Amino acid sequence: MFNSSRYRILAIGKARKKWILEGTNSYLTRLPGLIINEIRDANPKKETEAILAAIKKDESLAVLSEEYKTLSSISFAHELNQRGSQRIVFVIGGPDGIPSQIKDIASWQFSLSPMTFPHDLARLLLTEQIYRAQTILQGNSYHRI
Repeated sequence: MFNSSRYRILAIGKARKKWILEGTNSYLTRLPGLIINEIRDANPKKETEAILAAIKKDESLAVLSEEYKTLSSISFAHELNQRGSQRIVFVIGGPDGIPSQIKDIASWQFSLSPMTFPHDLARLLLTEQIYRAQTILQGNSYHRI
C-alpha cells in the first residue's frame, strides 16, 4: 500500500512563483504526510551541512540531478514500491545543483529529465510524480488521463 508519509522532499531555495506554489500545494493535499522542507540557498559548503543535518537516521537518501538515469513514471512507481516501507528523503539542489558530498552518499540517484529545470519547478514535477506513482500503484486512471 502506498504511504506518502514515508516520503519527504528537501529543496534548496524557496519556491516563490504563485503558480508553482499552487500546483505543489494541489498535489500535497492529495498526498497526506508528504512534507517539503526548504533549505536556505547559500554556498555549496553551507548547503551540504544543512542537508546532512536535515537527513534523519531512518531515511534513505535519493538525489535528483540531470546527469543520472531518467525513469518513466511507471518505473518510478515500481522503484518506490520495491523500496517497501523504507523512508525516503528526496533532495532537490539549488542553482549550483547537488553538492558532490551529498551525491556520494545517496542510495538512489535519478533524473526527472535530461533537461535542467529551475529548482522550484523540479519540486512541482517531483511532487506530481509521487502522486502519479501512488495512482499507478493503486490502479487509478490518473496516469492515463
